[in-house]
Amino acid sequence: METPSALGAKIARLVEERGWNQEEFARIAGLNRLTVRQILQARPRRLRNATISACARALGLSVNELRTLPLEVLLPRMTRLASAGPATAQSLRRLYERATQPELVAWMERNPDAAARLTTDELDELLSLQGTGGPLTRFGLQHFLQMLERRRLLRQKMEAIAGTEYLDLLEKMVELLYEKIQPYRDRRQDAPAAENSSR
Repeated sequence: METPSALGAKIARLVEERGWNQEEFARIAGLNRLTVRQILQARPRRLRNATISACARALGLSVNELRTLPLEVLLPRMTRLASAGPATAQSLRRLYERATQPELVAWMERNPDAAARLTTDELDELLSLQGTGGPLTRFGLQHFLQMLERRRLLRQKMEAIAGTEYLDLLEKMVELLYEKIQPYRDRRQDAPAAENSSR
């Protein structure tokens, strides 16, 4: 087990790698500035579990990873997260705060890099699937993660095709498929209007 000052020094180095100053880290981690200053100056008396957990979450790590993995393993991960931009950290923090499904929380802690790659829309979708008896419970997290990955790959392929002479063909195929689902959407939108007119 690392001493508080050694753990503080590790956190300080990881925060530096992310490119955050004290105020940014305090805001992202949800900690007061005095606590953050003591941590980043590597002179905390004793870090409370809640403080360590807040630091780990802000850095996109599990508490166990923060405590046990050496800096040479963690620094490349921080570099990748930093290159993803500041919105990633805020989105991840929101995901950690709002994730209630144990399977989702456990997956995020085991796969911080994969969690960091999720877009804001994908994060919102996963959060909306939670709840007792909800889709995450019925179908399992892995099902939805695979669906997200399939959609991501499909979008990449469509973008690649759109940059070629096959754009016209792609446009026709997408339009044909869109027309197949459009009547269903129209019926759903027209249903309330029909109910109101019959009253």
